[in-house]
Amino acid sequence: MLRQSQQQKLLQKLSPQQIQLMKLFQIPTANLEERIKEELEDNPALEYEIDSNHDTDNYELDAPKNDDAQEDSTADDVELSDDTADKVDLDDFLKHEDDDSGGYDSGDDYFGKGDHDRGVTPASVETSFYDYLLDQLGMLDLDERSTIIAEQIIGSLDEDGYLRREVNSMVDDLAFGRNIETDAKEIQQLIERIQTFDPPGICAWTLQECILLQLRRLPDSLSVRHAITVMDKYYNDFIKKHYDKIQKHLNIDDSDFKKVIGIIIKLNPKPGSSFSVLNKAESYVIPDFFVYNNNGVLELSLNSKNAPELRVSDGYREMLRAYDRSEKKNKQQKEAVLFIKQKLDSAKWFIDAIKQRQHTLSQTMQSILNFQHEFFLTGDESSLRPMILKDIAKTTGLDVSTVSRVANSKFVQTEFGTYKLKYFFSESLQTESGEEVSTREVKMFLSEIVSAEDKHKPLSDDEITEMLQQKGYNIARRTVAKYREFLNIPVARLRKEL
Repeated sequence: MLRQSQQQKLLQKLSPQQIQLMKLFQIPTANLEERIKEELEDNPALEYEIDSNHDTDNYELDAPKNDDAQEDSTADDVELSDDTADKVDLDDFLKHEDDDSGGYDSGDDYFGKGDHDRGVTPASVETSFYDYLLDQLGMLDLDERSTIIAEQIIGSLDEDGYLRREVNSMVDDLAFGRNIETDAKEIQQLIERIQTFDPPGICAWTLQECILLQLRRLPDSLSVRHAITVMDKYYNDFIKKHYDKIQKHLNIDDSDFKKVIGIIIKLNPKPGSSFSVLNKAESYVIPDFFVYNNNGVLELSLNSKNAPELRVSDGYREMLRAYDRSEKKNKQQKEAVLFIKQKLDSAKWFIDAIKQRQHTLSQTMQSILNFQHEFFLTGDESSLRPMILKDIAKTTGLDVSTVSRVANSKFVQTEFGTYKLKYFFSESLQTESGEEVSTREVKMFLSEIVSAEDKHKPLSDDEITEMLQQKGYNIARRTVAKYREFLNIPVARLRKEL
């Protein structure tokens, strides 16, 4: 028998506006401009502040209004000039509601009409890795069918120049995508021809094959032949640096063996990487904050280059006034007014959200600045204090998740360089004297120990642990191994040099 019961639960749910606000916190300054442009395109009631200075790099930010003060206001709280009011009419809006533009201004009034007459901005022209290979493909005497297959192979290469797609998969791609019947043997023959292209080593399946392709293109010598033997027969021993074993098999002295290893390590393990586009957006860092040292007084400013001043459209507000003054109010006008009100509310919310974002970012960075005050004055990494997200959340009154979003993908520019905000967060470690120090300090000492070691006899994790303990750091060997892996430092055997 089905029993019905009532339960009362207290659940916490985020509204769509709160979710969008959290996403705004996470967006770095470099991507904020794009987000604002998307909102401007989507909401015609939102526009740039004409009198704002868009070229200002940074500014001091006032705290946003309280939620109580952000109640929906009517159109009557905006004073418009008579000239503006005469130009606005609700009927004009209704006439254009079926247009593709939706009555949205192209933006010439805000960016200047002369911008279209300035001509095209010159753009750099660069030859991509794939274009470079296709140019070489054109020099082969291939028929149309073989050319299409070879283009498919080149298109299957990754940015490093390696062939990652299986031959059978390429056969299927050509059959279904290009209506060309082929087999693995024909594709393999074309792969071998593409492997003769520049740069040497491209179109290889593995690192081993890539190095062998490059070695076989070098001028013949005894050292090169030994290098080919090493990569062909003793590849696993080579990557594990079992040099004694390899040297014994080759039966050569130390001097000749160093020449062989020297030839191999000078080769390019990623032949396609030399064609990487250097002007990608991710290769540039746009700081979100600036910290200046003004005679011992630290000053913080927020980068606002990609956060122009926004405002609610006066024209849309006047449309509401025109509707209130109008004596005839038909169904079509009511629907238009409902649309206008929705866009006005959305515009006001977005403006407040941007202000809230700027205030939260400034508040969080100021707390980090106060916590790591000594570092920002001196630039000494050893002066960094142990700091976790909870410490900043406690001083700012923000939630830990909010602090985490703010710290994510954000950068601060100082006189000592540009740092990720996450750089300043670290766990604590207790010394023998009971003092708490940042784990970053321990990692720094570990890195210095490895840098100063004898590369012919690199230090083991046990030896590094003992050295750190002698400096007063109460640390276990497994923790040393974890920090070493975090710093991308290989084990002692792989750090050994001839």
